[in-house]
Amino acid sequence: MSSLTVESLQKQFGKVNALKDVSFSVGEGEFMVMLGPTAAGKTTTLRCIAGLEKPDGGAVKMDGQAVTQLSPAERDVALVFQTYALYPRKTAYQNMAFPLQARDYSNQQIDIRVREVAKLLHISELLDRRPAQMSGGQQQRVALGRAMVRQPRMFLMDEPLTNLDFKLRVEMRAELKRIQRELATTFFYVTNDQVEAMSMADRIAVLNKGVLQQVGTPEAIYDHPANLFVAQFIGNPRMNTLPCTLDVSNGVICGAGDAWQVTLNAAQRDRLRGVKVGSQHLFGVRAEDVTLHREGGAGRMAGSVYIVEPLGDRTYVDIEVGGSMVKARTDADFSANVGDTLYLTFDTDRIHLFDADSETTIF
Repeated sequence: MSSLTVESLQKQFGKVNALKDVSFSVGEGEFMVMLGPTAAGKTTTLRCIAGLEKPDGGAVKMDGQAVTQLSPAERDVALVFQTYALYPRKTAYQNMAFPLQARDYSNQQIDIRVREVAKLLHISELLDRRPAQMSGGQQQRVALGRAMVRQPRMFLMDEPLTNLDFKLRVEMRAELKRIQRELATTFFYVTNDQVEAMSMADRIAVLNKGVLQQVGTPEAIYDHPANLFVAQFIGNPRMNTLPCTLDVSNGVICGAGDAWQVTLNAAQRDRLRGVKVGSQHLFGVRAEDVTLHREGGAGRMAGSVYIVEPLGDRTYVDIEVGGSMVKARTDADFSANVGDTLYLTFDTDRIHLFDADSETTIF
């Protein structure tokens, strides 16, 4: 296994700055996921690491040694793409054996390695089939096996599950995590699917418009987003954000005039020191941190039911409060009708506050 360090990576295509001073590191045996929307620069980052793109600035290092000037072959990394790119006339065995044949391995060495990897991937019974005789998930495992037989120093994966249906994607997420643990090999995985990132990654690097937004564990990024973009991109449904004002002297956040009010705890009040009171702010709270009540009471804010979304294991309710919409997650058996009046409270230990101009997190 190998470590990876990316230092101040820059890449420009014409007038478009695809990567702007991107820096991060991946430890030995770590599963790192780069997450971001379409055109964020994720694939460009991966291609620069693989040597398929030459960066305009910065450096790529593996095990502490600069590889920026090395060819893709000299870097000894394995690439797994969104498209399986299997040879249609070759069997699964022949597709997996091909990289070893190109390196002049003996037939015995090839057979041993291919069957070892096929067993690990649970595709031993598929070795005599051609791609057209396999499902999408089976083809993806063969493509992964073709990369694994080489025993590379690390794996680079560019949205490899995108073409699979939902059920297969769920299964393959678990399989990739299992395989990575058994191989104890470094994985750098690119995706725009935050569920993939949250479920598989040891750490996540969030990228947007070529700028690295935050790097951390899935839990840290979810609970402590660095800015508004990360807060709203991570999590489904996206975080509720409402315009608000601050009453620093009383330690409260107010929204829609006085339609709702939240009292801050001591730690949150400390974070307000130096915050400009007259500036614009956004209050953030996730759906699971909103509680609905049938009756009013102290600290409860009234709202009108806008829509109810039953999803089987849970129900989401959208509530209009002072002209803003708040989505709450409730139990599966929760029932309400459009237009009903309900009352909301927030888990004040899990609320967030953002500067509306810079979009940075205050707490």
